[in-house]
Amino acid sequence: MAEQAKGKWSSFKLEIITPERVLVDEDVEGVVVPSKDGLLGILRNHAPFIGSLDIGVIKYLKDGKHRYVACNQGIFEMTGTVLRILPDTAERGETIDVERAKAAQKRAEARLKQKSREIDHLRAELALRRALARQRAAEAASKN
Repeated sequence: MAEQAKGKWSSFKLEIITPERVLVDEDVEGVVVPSKDGLLGILRNHAPFIGSLDIGVIKYLKDGKHRYVACNQGIFEMTGTVLRILPDTAERGETIDVERAKAAQKRAEARLKQKSREIDHLRAELALRRALARQRAAEAASKN
């Protein structure tokens, strides 16, 4: 009973794995994932599923404290008591270089303003969304 009160029974494994490294491998109490269909909240014993990850911020709760990870597109799956998130790239909010993210935002906005056919507007839009997600994750992490 004491373990249940501490949250041990309500936790589950969160893995965030990029092609380069395992970024997160922790027991957590809850996760909010930016899916292609909108934000998705996940708790222990969620039904198994696979989904498409969107650019955004993964928010998770560990030991009563929120943590934030900026992510690129990818996939995620819930099986048993493991939520595995596989983004192309991901970065913990507390490690993000905010000035670099702001510079990336300015570059992307400048490309989007250009009317030249040589500019790949979809690529610029995705770059802008990634830069904004990185800034949101860093800002949220700094408030903890």
